[in-house]
Amino acid sequence: MLLFSDVAKVFDEIEKLSGRLEMTDILAELFKKTDAKEIDKLVYIMQGIVAPPYSGIDLGIGERFAVDAVASASGYSVSQVDAEYRKSGDLGDTTEKLLEKRKQTALFTSNMNVRYVYDAVMKISKSSGQGSQEQKIKYLTELLNNATPLEGRYIIRFVLGSLRLGVGDPTILDAISVAHKGDKSLREELERAYNVCADMGLVARLFYEDPKNIEKFKVQPFKPLMPALAERLSTPEQIIEKIGKCGVEMKYDGLRLQCHKKDGKVEIYSRKLEKMTRMFPDVVEAIMKLKPNEIIFEGEALAYDKKNKRYFSFQQTMHRRRKHGINEASKEFPMNVFVFDLLYIDGKDLTNVPYKERRAVIKKLFKGKGILKPSESKLISKSEKLEEMFLKSTEKGLEGIMAKDLNAPYTAGKRKFAWIKLKKSYGKSVDTIDGVIVGYYRGHGSRTEFEFGGLLLAVQNSDTGRLETIAKIGSGFTEDEMMKLRETLDKIKTKNPPTILDYKLEADFWVEPKYVIEVAFDDITISSIHTCAAKDGKGYALRFPRMVALRDDKGIRDITTSEEVDEMHNLQHPR
Repeated sequence: MLLFSDVAKVFDEIEKLSGRLEMTDILAELFKKTDAKEIDKLVYIMQGIVAPPYSGIDLGIGERFAVDAVASASGYSVSQVDAEYRKSGDLGDTTEKLLEKRKQTALFTSNMNVRYVYDAVMKISKSSGQGSQEQKIKYLTELLNNATPLEGRYIIRFVLGSLRLGVGDPTILDAISVAHKGDKSLREELERAYNVCADMGLVARLFYEDPKNIEKFKVQPFKPLMPALAERLSTPEQIIEKIGKCGVEMKYDGLRLQCHKKDGKVEIYSRKLEKMTRMFPDVVEAIMKLKPNEIIFEGEALAYDKKNKRYFSFQQTMHRRRKHGINEASKEFPMNVFVFDLLYIDGKDLTNVPYKERRAVIKKLFKGKGILKPSESKLISKSEKLEEMFLKSTEKGLEGIMAKDLNAPYTAGKRKFAWIKLKKSYGKSVDTIDGVIVGYYRGHGSRTEFEFGGLLLAVQNSDTGRLETIAKIGSGFTEDEMMKLRETLDKIKTKNPPTILDYKLEADFWVEPKYVIEVAFDDITISSIHTCAAKDGKGYALRFPRMVALRDDKGIRDITTSEEVDEMHNLQHPR
């Protein structure tokens, strides 16, 4: 069995590295020591989760509970732990320091293996009901009583969801391949399996049991797929030149839902693959009435304004995500779900079937099904017709259009030219990207009272999994938004920059890379202070960036990639 002390030593070593190749080799050596009964648990711990997002199981422990457990295990008072925490800015580092000079020692301690630590954290996550808070503290205290100071550092970071190793999913997949094959040649197969089930722990366990299991991975209900992603081009002419005759759909700015049904049970997942079933009783009812016994489909959900015969904005549609008053919300913001892809039906995996065939089934199955409707789509082979549909979409208050390669499969988790988006901002001087907030700045002048002056934004390098800065944003905020942003970001402040961030520009305050925003800008320029797609010490930056909206529906996997920014720059400034 793999000792958690060995894992902690590897984590400590990785924390000091920035090179992905070195990380991969170190992890591969650790994976060689791991067996099929514990590899899934080790992978989850590296991802900073106890189960995949769709399971609905969260780590579920607050900072105050963690402080109580550290105090109990170390023999120091809560006020002493708090004081040390204020100095270090990292409760993991504080735990390590206090355990090194703990005032009390448990009567009985034992070496902990990975399975023991994981199972204990799972018990913490599942504790609920009366007395659950005390139970969580008790379980965590027991872990810390058995922990070495270094183990304590990572246990606390893990339960707080702030492991910050800088190890992305691509690196973990590469390391599994290197551990078994000596190179990265198995990465593509492992990644496909992961994209089909969104559960890397499961993929790793089945692979360890028998590498041939990866070839047999199938789409199945209640294991959501990683959403397919679109590339972008800036004109209808470029789209027709790229993929020729295509299916063109209206691009709805709503909530992307992945809907699953089997044997009378329905689950609805967000684009971040979190369960949202209970928030949409009207949609669940409509899905239950569908004829197939088993089905997985994707749709864009928009709240409809019956009075003005227009769709509500994305922000208004988001009211349907509330936890309380769901029935009232469903009446105030009635939902329409525009079905744009079909992935599975009655035992048949459709992800490898050409889009035109999937579309034909959608039209037949969802026509006249009330709030479930086929997305509006046309076959187009000329750029002028594509332009007409684009204008029709924007006149309806929609985002634009999505052009789809008629012969392409569904590329789960991949950004391919199988789908190409054309948004209403394209072709003009204003465009938008989605990025993750990695830091923020103090307010000066008129903003002093808000204690907020702007944001540091990053995009993601899809090859390395690392974040790269692209903009310092100082406009686009209302006074109310500035106050709310500062309050929200204060809760996730960190002493050090995110481990997975490549940066040159310092922030006044660093934060966990958690919140995604949509940002408008006028142009993409070469910059010596940003690291996006950097070459020869210079990266890309956004010119005149301003915040458009906070995108609660999106996670890091959904943000714009550095490669996308490079392509956008080339479209704006042809070489």
